[in-house]
Amino acid sequence: MSTTPNGPLFKKVVIIGVGLIGSSLAHNIRKYGLAGEVVGVSRSAENREKILELGLAQSVSDDAAQAVQGADCVLLCTAVGAYGPLAKQIADHLQPGCIISDVGSTKGSVIRDVAPHLPDHVHFVPAHPIAGTEQSGPAAGFESLFRDRWVILTPLPDTPREPVDKIVALWSACGAMIDEMDPLHHDRVLAMTSHLPHLIAYTIVDTAAQLEDDLKSEIIKFSASGFRDFTRIAGSDPTMWRDVFLNNSDVVLDLLQRFQEDLVNMQRAIRKGDGAFLFDRFTETRDIRQSIVDARQAGQFIPTESDDEGEAA
Repeated sequence: MSTTPNGPLFKKVVIIGVGLIGSSLAHNIRKYGLAGEVVGVSRSAENREKILELGLAQSVSDDAAQAVQGADCVLLCTAVGAYGPLAKQIADHLQPGCIISDVGSTKGSVIRDVAPHLPDHVHFVPAHPIAGTEQSGPAAGFESLFRDRWVILTPLPDTPREPVDKIVALWSACGAMIDEMDPLHHDRVLAMTSHLPHLIAYTIVDTAAQLEDDLKSEIIKFSASGFRDFTRIAGSDPTMWRDVFLNNSDVVLDLLQRFQEDLVNMQRAIRKGDGAFLFDRFTETRDIRQSIVDARQAGQFIPTESDDEGEAA
């Protein structure tokens, strides 16, 4: 099945980093005939073997520079901290007209790290799919991951419309909803909706880990669904999230300061027994949560273990 009347969108797509997002993209590209050829790039021999075993690509490589030769689309799907060195590595091997895109959770840093290395004869279209689970690796991906999820594009001002439209077509074929945004505005929005929640989840789990052994074991044993669901994202890839926080640090620190101030207000209300304050805040935030559910952005839960033993992604 092709998304265009004239055949695949691309002749050759190279996916550098075939983890959850990269492998899910590969599932869609192969299923819907979006490229004549798909090449997966991974430094791990085990991952390269798994990519071929799962049919995610026709070929694999551990050499990004060699892999991108002849490609008309290159997708950077590693942790964002690797984007700059990767761009430098592949720059001299990109053919004229090639479209470079990415899936990174920060956009200001990605543009800063990638754009200076790219030759003038290629097009850079930064993108961020707001979708995922806490799973990672080539086997973690699945075709419906992006369905009814937002993908935000942050194209550079001098980028022609045609390459942007091709990236729009790629994500639309995956079932995603598309929006375009200024890169720095994107980083502020995502710091609140994604980066800060991950930081809080990691911190709560770390706090639990520092408790006395007997209390910690009982927390693990008696964890209710609220604790499990809230801390689920603390199971996400540490490398990816380390790079996210380091590359969006100014915005995250600003929002973290505001969050700390709100937390102090909650602490004060509890200490004073101010039930009216707590009730008003909880009612307001419950309404906001319902608006998220109504917008179909509350997250999809995919069982990774049996219901009585584990979490949902």
